[in-house]
Amino acid sequence: MSKPSDARQLLEKHFDTAFAAPDGIKKLRELILTLAMQGKLVPQDANDQPARELLKEIEAEKKRLVKAGKIKAQNPLPEIKPEEVPYSLPPRWTWVRLGDLVYIEMGQSPASYSYNQEGNGLPFFQGKADFGKLHPTPRNWCTQPQKYAYPNDVLLSVRAPVGPTNISNLECCIGRGLAALRPLAGVSAFFINCLIISFRSILESFATGTTFAAVSKSDVENLVIPVPPLAEQRRIVAKVDQLIACCDELEKLRAEHGQKRIAVHTVVLNRLLTATEGETFSATWAFITQNFGELYSVKESVAELRKAILQLAVMGKLVPQNVNDQPARELLKEIEAEKKRLVKEGKIKASAPLLEIKPEEVPYELSKGWEWVRLGSISSKIHYGYTASANHSLKDIRLLRITDIQDNKVDWISVPGCDIKEKDVDQYLLANKDILIARTGGTVGKSYLVKNIDVKAVFASYLIRVVPSAHIDVNYLKYFIEGPLYWEQLYAKCSGTGQPNVNGTSLSTLLLSLPPLAEQRRIVAKIDQLMALCDELEKQIDAATRNQTALLNAVMAQR
Repeated sequence: MSKPSDARQLLEKHFDTAFAAPDGIKKLRELILTLAMQGKLVPQDANDQPARELLKEIEAEKKRLVKAGKIKAQNPLPEIKPEEVPYSLPPRWTWVRLGDLVYIEMGQSPASYSYNQEGNGLPFFQGKADFGKLHPTPRNWCTQPQKYAYPNDVLLSVRAPVGPTNISNLECCIGRGLAALRPLAGVSAFFINCLIISFRSILESFATGTTFAAVSKSDVENLVIPVPPLAEQRRIVAKVDQLIACCDELEKLRAEHGQKRIAVHTVVLNRLLTATEGETFSATWAFITQNFGELYSVKESVAELRKAILQLAVMGKLVPQNVNDQPARELLKEIEAEKKRLVKEGKIKASAPLLEIKPEEVPYELSKGWEWVRLGSISSKIHYGYTASANHSLKDIRLLRITDIQDNKVDWISVPGCDIKEKDVDQYLLANKDILIARTGGTVGKSYLVKNIDVKAVFASYLIRVVPSAHIDVNYLKYFIEGPLYWEQLYAKCSGTGQPNVNGTSLSTLLLSLPPLAEQRRIVAKIDQLMALCDELEKQIDAATRNQTALLNAVMAQR
């Protein structure tokens, strides 16, 4: 068994470890209470009155209160069996059932007509929803209370959920979601609160009920808990209060540190996105590369970096322009000629002319050789999928659904088949370089680029297929569809008061910044490189998190 001084040194030595680990401060709080309830947080004093003497005083006080009619007499609780004791205690401590340490008053909800929010009667607390950090906050009052709690009673949530606590700082009425634990003979409410927090998992294990998990009075009063001498309880309370305050300060510092990192990260990304001179852009990018470790220590920052990369790509800021590249306007002429040929060959239908792009629609000025276009103008076809039921017993023609697309991947082996007429297959048959976009619900806008398909498959009706022109680098188009400009326009065009929806016509009008084909390829290569870097950053963050957690767990195990 560690000495209390060893435990204190352990806590002080590893506060920085708790600061670094994702849930370190939470675990540090748990460790503090665990050490406290094992008698390892403060030194014992041979002159302290043993806990068994305190229990005699509590029993005597209960008898006086029963005689005075202030509490009800309780039945004797069963003797504690050896197998119920989880660990050995220091001298002068003892194991006891909670009902022998405190008086327990189970709540009872009064008639609903006696509730009010005008402050008439006593404050009425019904459960955890009324709890604050330490004390409850009145939201309702009651003029006909049935069960009472008083200042310094520990309020315990006994149903949905089981275990949370607060300390009452006023006389109040308690509903059936709460129990009041009343300390006697000078026992501290804060100490009782710490006890319940420390043994919450055991209390939760007693809970029953399918709709609402709940514990009974018998469950609460039979909980086996350790009791130190009263004087040591007071030392424990003082030490816990001190160490928890340190945890609060650590939490505050970590939040401030995170906010500063986010602020710097936001400023740097904004500078990248708004840089008008190559020199400013280069200097800002250099700052990012030199400070990756600090700027990208959490995955949220890496996610923002991915968005910035995609935005820079479609703004012409990610790779240098080449004056020898064929301008995008010439590319558009080739696309238009291709469409006319496909219409003439009967492979696609002629589409209605798209609206001319107005100056006020353009979000920013483009680099030389680039053009603003609508998605429909660089696509051979945009259309809905096939309406059919999935059938896992059929495999000749697969039916790709939204749910089959996960993280830009499809496990074709698990994709079900469907019953489709032969004459309809060609119209919906998927091919490499098709882009599918979800058109409804929570996944609206989600996309998938078909690659390396080795089965015959059609796509379901809740997907829209975009068939890009052969003169477009489809990977550039896919990166556009993953970027901020696409999502901003898509959400603006979504309709529906319930589930959001987007249709093929709306998709065809989306604005896209189109670079020369050679630059599209350079952009794709650069994005691939930078996304691989982001993947590596996330792996490093995962590894650091695992290491921090492992170190913290090792520290906790030393207790």
